[in-house]
Amino acid sequence: MKLRYKIWLEEEGKVFGDGPLDILRRVEKSGSLRQASAEINMSYSQAWNLVKSLEKRLGFALLKRKVGGESGGGSELTAEARDLMDRFERFREKADQALASIYKEIFEKISDND
Repeated sequence: MKLRYKIWLEEEGKVFGDGPLDILRRVEKSGSLRQASAEINMSYSQAWNLVKSLEKRLGFALLKRKVGGESGGGSELTAEARDLMDRFERFREKADQALASIYKEIFEKISDND
């Protein structure tokens, strides 16, 4: 038996979780929302709408957009986005540890019998 769960933050709807974290980490690596969305088989317009919706609920920008030009456009994370991502990852790590401990305390005997 395994413990499975999902954690996300809400504010009038889902605001942040593993999905947005993943796409923002990909933008951080690639410098492009278009490339990040392609990597997870999401349309660019869907990714753009997701980011805009999250920004509206959060009350701050997640991406700084660079308009095209010779080297093309791109996106980079704002300081607020990096802070949110780092905090969410730290929170999730602590939650993982706490839930693993609680799971072990309550279900260890059942798991040992498997």
